[in-house]
Amino acid sequence: MRTPGKSVFDSIDDWLIIAVVAGILFYGSSKIPQLARSLGRSVGEFKKGRIEVERELKADQANAASVPSPTGPAH
Repeated sequence: MRTPGKSVFDSIDDWLIIAVVAGILFYGSSKIPQLARSLGRSVGEFKKGRIEVERELKADQANAASVPSPTGPAH
């Protein structure tokens, strides 16, 4: 029995099932593994890029902290 005010598509699980069914209908069952593989590679590349940016930011922060700031006006 449904609770009042709750839609069928409130849960992420519902949307995931709809997405899988739509994917099978549009691409066919033979293309799903290929799509999942390419999605996994994309996520991996995104994570690598994020880690690289975080390293660069930490290195920049460390360099900025080690360089003393000038105390007087420059002429």
